[in-house]
Amino acid sequence: MLMRVAGVTHAATAADVTIVREGETIRIRTGVLERVIRVSAGNVATEILKVSGTSLIDGRSDELSFRIARAEPNRNPLELPLDNSGAAAVSVSEAKANDTDALDISGKAKPATKPTAGQLQWTDGRSFSAGSWGQCFDLANVTITVPQPGTQRLVIRARSLKDPLLAGVSVNLIYEVYAGYPVIRKWMEVHNNSANWLKLDNLLTDDIRLGNGFVQGDQLTPSERGASASIVAFTQAGKNKGVIVASEVPSAIRVITEQGASGYSTNYFEWVIGPAESFISEPSFLYGFSGEVIKTPSAESLPLDRAVEGRFRDFLCEHLGVSPAHARIAAPLWCSWSNFAHLINDALVREQADIAARCGFAVMQLDDGWQKDRLGITPDSKTFPNFDETCDYIRSKGMRLGLWVSCFRHRDAADFKALPSAASSPEVRRLSGVAMSFASPWNMYYANDLAYLHDRYGATYFKQDFSNIQFGDLAAGHYSRTRKESLLRALRGLLESQALLRHLAPDVANNISHEIYWGTPGVPCDIAALKYVSRYHIPPNDYNGCGHFKERPNDGWRKYGVEVLQQELLKGCMNARTQFYAHRGLPLECVEYYGAATVNWQGSLTPQVQDRQICSWLMGTPSVYAGDLASLTDENIARYRSRFDILKRLEAAYGIYRHFQYSGVPAPTDTDWHWWGKLDAHGCGAVVVLRGSGGTAQRAINIPWVDPNATYKVTALFDGKELGTFTGKQLRAGDLNLALSRLGQEILELAQAVN
Repeated sequence: MLMRVAGVTHAATAADVTIVREGETIRIRTGVLERVIRVSAGNVATEILKVSGTSLIDGRSDELSFRIARAEPNRNPLELPLDNSGAAAVSVSEAKANDTDALDISGKAKPATKPTAGQLQWTDGRSFSAGSWGQCFDLANVTITVPQPGTQRLVIRARSLKDPLLAGVSVNLIYEVYAGYPVIRKWMEVHNNSANWLKLDNLLTDDIRLGNGFVQGDQLTPSERGASASIVAFTQAGKNKGVIVASEVPSAIRVITEQGASGYSTNYFEWVIGPAESFISEPSFLYGFSGEVIKTPSAESLPLDRAVEGRFRDFLCEHLGVSPAHARIAAPLWCSWSNFAHLINDALVREQADIAARCGFAVMQLDDGWQKDRLGITPDSKTFPNFDETCDYIRSKGMRLGLWVSCFRHRDAADFKALPSAASSPEVRRLSGVAMSFASPWNMYYANDLAYLHDRYGATYFKQDFSNIQFGDLAAGHYSRTRKESLLRALRGLLESQALLRHLAPDVANNISHEIYWGTPGVPCDIAALKYVSRYHIPPNDYNGCGHFKERPNDGWRKYGVEVLQQELLKGCMNARTQFYAHRGLPLECVEYYGAATVNWQGSLTPQVQDRQICSWLMGTPSVYAGDLASLTDENIARYRSRFDILKRLEAAYGIYRHFQYSGVPAPTDTDWHWWGKLDAHGCGAVVVLRGSGGTAQRAINIPWVDPNATYKVTALFDGKELGTFTGKQLRAGDLNLALSRLGQEILELAQAVN
């Protein structure tokens, strides 16, 4: 596939992807990326790592590193008395800090880094790297296979035969390459055929050290709130070549170092491996890119950016299952949380549903408050006397039904009775319930519960919420042997539940929040989550322009002031664009930012502000909108309807939600002009243009992502004006001029011109 910007033809073909063994040397070639591994005397090391012929490393790099220790006495840690000191119940409650949601936490659990078994000690701790395995691993085996057409796999197995600690332990290094992509994907396995109980930690699955002028550049997902970025680019000073380091390890468990090594956080990861047990890591991968740095009329087009918005995204979709093409995108979506919080009822939902349908929303999500005690899956019969009819009413309006659910249960819930030992230990309390553990068989019960809600009420969208994983878990009958181990086990259990839900109800759009994935405010979106969910609710929740976010508009709101609320609404729009852009390494249709405030207090929500909401959220998809719809004027409702109708038509014609181009144009700003593309492979679709508080009144808009040999008809959809017919070369050169007022915006439709 050729990229649409001139000068870049670096995608690998089937012939470019090979794994070849020549004696002690294994050479992996995949497009512009090359890795040479030497296996000698039991040692394994990368001797060459190149992109477009330029070395990425100074000297050799170890393939992985880790530490292993032995249990004393040599038993399962859970067979010994547990040390419960400091393990008092944890109580959490919702709070607000820095204008977003937070948690008040009391009675914190014993830190997960401390041992939890009374007399057990981990002894004989030894650190290993593949480059010096020959001291203790006696046998290395190499196999090259084709697990499926277009994919080649290399397995290097080291086996220890004589070492007193490791005798019977084998370690597999697995590499995969894929036709059409300059990618080397890697993971490792540890198999314990010894008689010893072992603990694995300090694990870097790809312990490379990038050098030779390649330094960490753009983080293509954020690194914040205790989690490192899942996608990081390393480039040379000239920016014409480099490598993307990406990790599929979930949440805060992940680490990518400043030198490009990837693996697991020492603060949060350990794993106990008993006799006949194994540990299989999550993969990481390297993605090579190279090409010209192209000066455009408005910016520079970098090969990194062109790769990310093109073939890198294709790789995530084709081989990792991120954003599968068959999945319906839940948008535009309205959520009941803002201005109502959990205080919803049948009458209010019907009132809001009537208006949401008039506005053109496709999904109506009932947030916290529809269940008994705000927990579980049983409707509150006091506020929803006939929940079946409530749900039917929403769907009768032509909208899909979304439901909020949590991982907490009250003690008389069916699943708590069926699996009383599945609650987290130490207990995590919230409202009148306790947290259930995803590191227990309950995770499958939970998935079946959601499938029941789909079957019973017709729900096809789930927002999953509340924190329990970050506190750790250790209970009899659960999968974890230490509380620290429980962190990864629970994250895996959460994601496994999502895989089962997808299997049971393929038409469901499953969304997990940053809170259920770690905490509040929680961690950003990452590759690991999007392999299993349709949508990720990124932090922080944004209540700008909602007034009091737990009250319906009332006379007490006079204290806010109309102009202040309007400025907050505009701030929320910029925040949305900033957060979407920070996640640009991921398919943005999977990223959910809360939220565009559908609240009008005495004229605060003008049609122009609504247009800015529409455009800002269109960097990804139009979700989430939230706020008291009854505050909208008829003009507001008509404006939402007309704009959503535009998006609906564009999505049907071009699939605009699944595209995002940003190379060669200005980055997001609220003071000057910036724009981005939502164009398909033919260069057709939408270009979204915004002017900030400054900038010139008229601007040349260059569109680098079109086919230079095609001809396009360009229409300004908000103004309803045809701007003319342009060749692709003219659009790339910036021959299209657009006039906008301060804080104005426009959606340009590009359609192939008919000769």
